[in-house]
Amino acid sequence: MKRGKGMRFVGDSRISAEKSPNIPKDYSEYPGRTEAFWPNFLLKEWLVGSVFLVGFLCVTIASPAPLEGLADPTNASYLPLPDWYFLFLYQLLKYDFASQQFIIFGIIILPGLAFGGLLLAPFLDNGPGRRPPQRPIAVAMMLLGLASVMWLTYESAAHVDWKQLAEENKPIPPSDIAIDQDDPGYAVYENSCLGCHGDSLEGASGPSLIGIDHDAEELAEISVEGIGDMPPGMFTGTDEELEQLVDFILSVNEDAE
Repeated sequence: MKRGKGMRFVGDSRISAEKSPNIPKDYSEYPGRTEAFWPNFLLKEWLVGSVFLVGFLCVTIASPAPLEGLADPTNASYLPLPDWYFLFLYQLLKYDFASQQFIIFGIIILPGLAFGGLLLAPFLDNGPGRRPPQRPIAVAMMLLGLASVMWLTYESAAHVDWKQLAEENKPIPPSDIAIDQDDPGYAVYENSCLGCHGDSLEGASGPSLIGIDHDAEELAEISVEGIGDMPPGMFTGTDEELEQLVDFILSVNEDAE
């Protein structure tokens, strides 16, 4: 092709003849979304989250969660309770329609429907507005879920004496009393009593043997015949071993005074 008058230019309609800078649309062009995510919206989220976090930390400092002692699988009277954030599920399993032969309904179907509904709420109500009156389905499902959890948690916690429960199951601090493991009575204690009363007589599933108000004759009788929750026959050694056991327990209590 010769240069000059014979040259032809071909245009492509897909390419705009007017050049415009790469600037996003203004937020006012999106109905219901008139606020920038960064930093306006995200800053509000951080502020709200910080308020709740500080409030939660203040509550935990003012009323710390009570710790419990070592678990005892032989204690049939112990009432196990889940952590507070699972109390609503614990309460749900007390009702007839979610327990016994309907236990699958209580542990899988009902919680699955509840949590599944909350996950699907944004898709069931995908309106452009962000205010609660503009999102009736999502707001109603969230309020229903929140009210259910709060009510079930209250019903579960209202019938428990938490102070008494913590007092009965508080951990026993380790004893600072030196135990003479070379004492012949310690070997007898280790075989017959250590599992319930601890390696330092501080108590475990059984009570502490430090600070007891019993003489030698009473200790020998209790060791053989039992007392309270302690059944008889826990000690099956000889009379000599029984005497060594009693002397060992008394010697430890004398050192503790």
